[in-house]
Amino acid sequence: MILGLDPGIAITGYGLIRQDGSDLIAIDYGVITTPAGTPLPIRLRTIYHELTALIARHQPTQGAVEELFFARNVRTALTVGQARGVVLLALAEAGLPTHEYTPLQVKQAVVGYGQGTKQQVQEMVRILLSLNVIPQPDDAADALAVAICHAHSARLSALLGE
Repeated sequence: MILGLDPGIAITGYGLIRQDGSDLIAIDYGVITTPAGTPLPIRLRTIYHELTALIARHQPTQGAVEELFFARNVRTALTVGQARGVVLLALAEAGLPTHEYTPLQVKQAVVGYGQGTKQQVQEMVRILLSLNVIPQPDDAADALAVAICHAHSARLSALLGE
């Protein structure tokens, strides 16, 4: 089972999928939220504790995390980077092999085009996981897209014998 993560300080999206042959099946998805105005160390602790509880509950075998792309606001980039660090720590503490993907790689894997729109990614997540509706909120759909990206990447690596 693959745990995909879209880290953020206010909202960290998560999505768990499993592969059944060539089919991808959504197991669970959602978000970990932290209230604005809460001190940063408390927000980071919340992300860590909720993520470790999620890992303990579902027992994924692999983690996939979206890399920080860029931000116009340096303060935002720093806090997202800190949330990302906590996510990576939780995965490492759980002993999960962890893979990182850029937004371009995720879009390429899910939509087939690296410049796909957010709406295209969300619709393809719905289609690829045979869901009736697009997963909400957006951060959960993004995390599922990261998990799908890893599933496709791992499958290709296996076919190529890497």
